[in-house]
Amino acid sequence: MAVPNYTYLKLKMPGPNGVITVESTYELAYDCNFKCIEYAEALVEAETLIVDLDRLGSQLPEPKRRARTFEPVEAVKFIPVDPACPNDWALRISATLNIK
Repeated sequence: MAVPNYTYLKLKMPGPNGVITVESTYELAYDCNFKCIEYAEALVEAETLIVDLDRLGSQLPEPKRRARTFEPVEAVKFIPVDPACPNDWALRISATLNIK
């Protein structure tokens, strides 16, 4: 039952004691319009982000998948960390590298 007038930024509706008129200013109308545009852009970005996250989530590896043990490709030599310790405490380096 309300009648909006966009030219004068007025809204008129019947009330219990006559016509109720709601007025606004151009600044307020501009601010409301600007906030609505920002909100709509944020919604579009959020929806795009959700689609991207869903797509990336489907590409994740299985969480229970275990990596294979590391096997050196080329020959290695064992360099003891402490000469007094057994060979268990040794570094493995490439056979082509110098000890120092």
